[in-house]
Amino acid sequence: MTSTPRRRPEARRERASGEGAGLLSLSGVDLTTEVLRTERLVLRPHRPDDEDAVLRACQDPGIQRWLADLPVPYTRDDARQFVAGVAPAERAEGRGMPTVVEADGELVGSAGVHLRGSRLGPEVGYWIAPWGRGRGYAAEAARALAEWALGHGAPRVHLFADVGNVASQTVAERAGFSREGVVRSCLDQRDGTWRDAVLFGRVR
Repeated sequence: MTSTPRRRPEARRERASGEGAGLLSLSGVDLTTEVLRTERLVLRPHRPDDEDAVLRACQDPGIQRWLADLPVPYTRDDARQFVAGVAPAERAEGRGMPTVVEADGELVGSAGVHLRGSRLGPEVGYWIAPWGRGRGYAAEAARALAEWALGHGAPRVHLFADVGNVASQTVAERAGFSREGVVRSCLDQRDGTWRDAVLFGRVR
C-alpha cells in the first residue's frame, strides 16, 4: 500500500483543471474506459457492483493504517461514493486512472496512476485486499501502470511508501522502481502528526 501526501487546496485546483494530464500524450485514449491487462490481471474502471468488495477490503487494519486519507470507520456510503463517484470522476476529468485490480474475475485490490502537474511525474498507488495478498499482484499492477504512463510520454513516474511500510517498499522495487531517498514529514496522519516517506521513481 502506498501513501500519498495530501495536497494544498491550490494543488487540488490544479489537478481538477486536468493540467497534470499534459505530462502524457493521451490523444486517442478514453480514460473513462481504458483497461490494462497483464499476464494475470485486468486493471479496469470501477463499477457500482464493486461496492461490496471495496467495503470488505477497507475494513482491513493494514489498509486503514497506511492509507491516511481513508475514512475510519469505513462505511458502505464511503465505498459507494468511491466506486460510483470519486473513481469515475478522476477518469472523466483527466486527473487520474484509478483501477480495480481483478484476478480471475474477482476484485483483489485497487491501483491507479494520478496525473498531475509535478516535476516528479505521475504518481502510482496501490492496495491489495487481504484475500489477494502474497501472490505478487501489487507489483504486477504497479509495473503495468508505470509502463502505461511511461509509454504515453511521461519522462518519469514515482510513488511514496511510508518508511515503516516495508511490504510496500518491496512491492515498489519488484515493480521496477528505484529508491531515490527519504522525504521527511510529507505524510500527514489522522492524528495530526507527520511521517517520513521513501520516494521511489522509474524513468524512461
